[in-house]
Amino acid sequence: MQVPAQVEYERATSVEHALTLLARYGPEARILAGGHSLIPMMKLRLAQPEVLIDINGLTTLCYINLSGAQLHIGTLTRHAELLASRIAGEHFAILHDAERVIADPIVRNWGTVGGSLCQADPSEDLSAAFAAMKGTMVIQGLTGTREVSAREFHTGPYETVVGPAELLTEIRLPIRAGGGSGYQKVSRRAGDWPVGAAGAAIWLADGLVADAGIGLAALGATHFVAAEAEEYLRGRPATEENLQRAGEIAAANCHPVSDQRGPADYKRHLAGELTTRVLRVAVGRARGETVPRSASCDSR
Repeated sequence: MQVPAQVEYERATSVEHALTLLARYGPEARILAGGHSLIPMMKLRLAQPEVLIDINGLTTLCYINLSGAQLHIGTLTRHAELLASRIAGEHFAILHDAERVIADPIVRNWGTVGGSLCQADPSEDLSAAFAAMKGTMVIQGLTGTREVSAREFHTGPYETVVGPAELLTEIRLPIRAGGGSGYQKVSRRAGDWPVGAAGAAIWLADGLVADAGIGLAALGATHFVAAEAEEYLRGRPATEENLQRAGEIAAANCHPVSDQRGPADYKRHLAGELTTRVLRVAVGRARGETVPRSASCDSR
C-alpha cells in the first residue's frame, strides 16, 4: 500500500489565517484544497510537504458571479459547481466543455478550480482553457493582492508565480462582445489526463478575427499558449483555410515529448488537428450558430 510520509496538519479558519500559517511554516507547507492532485503525489512520495494547511472550510472562496464585464470565479469553486453554472456556460462555453471531460463525477464534486491551477500539471485542462480566454489570476498575501495574467501564472511544470506566503483567491475572465469558445481533448480513456488537448476563444468584428486565444495542454506549449497561431489569425477572415493554417502553426511551434500516453509525432499531429477543430467550434459559437457539444475522444 502506498502511503504518504508523516505530515503535520493545520485547518485554516479564514484567508488571513491561511496566509499566516503559510508565512509561519514557510516553503515546506502546502495548501490542501480538493486534494485530488496533491494526495496521490504524496502517496507516491513525489511530494513530501511537512505541513498541510486545509482551506476547505473557507466558503468565502467558493463563488461564481458577474461583476461589470467580468466573470469572477473563487478559487475553492468545485469543478461540479463550475460545470453546473449557467452564467459560466452562457459566457464561456469552453468552461463547460473542459469540465465535462475532467476526471469523473466523484473528483469533480470535490476537486477545486484553484487546486487544479496551482498544481500546475502540464496536462491540466483548465490551465489551457483559462490561457485561451486570457484570464487574470488574483493572488493574495499578507500585505495585499496582486494580479497576474493566466499566461504568466505557470512558470514551468508544477511551478507557479504564487509565493510561499501567498494564496490564489480568484480567477477573472473578461466578457467581450462577438466571442465564442470551445475545448476538446483526446485521452486514452474517459476521464484520463489528455494525450493532447486544445481550447480556443475567438472574438469576431466585421467578419474578421479581432482577437484569438489558443490554449494547449499536454503538448509542450510554452505557458499553455499557441501564441504564433493566435498572431496569424488576428485581422484575418475566419475561413476554413485560415483555421487549418492556424492549426498547422500551432503544431509546428509546440514541443511535445514521447511518454506512456503516446509518441511526440502523434501528439504534434493532435496539436494541429485539435486546434483546427476547436477554432471551428469557437467561430461557430461566435456567429451564434448551434454547435454540437465538445467532448473528449478515446485514443484507444
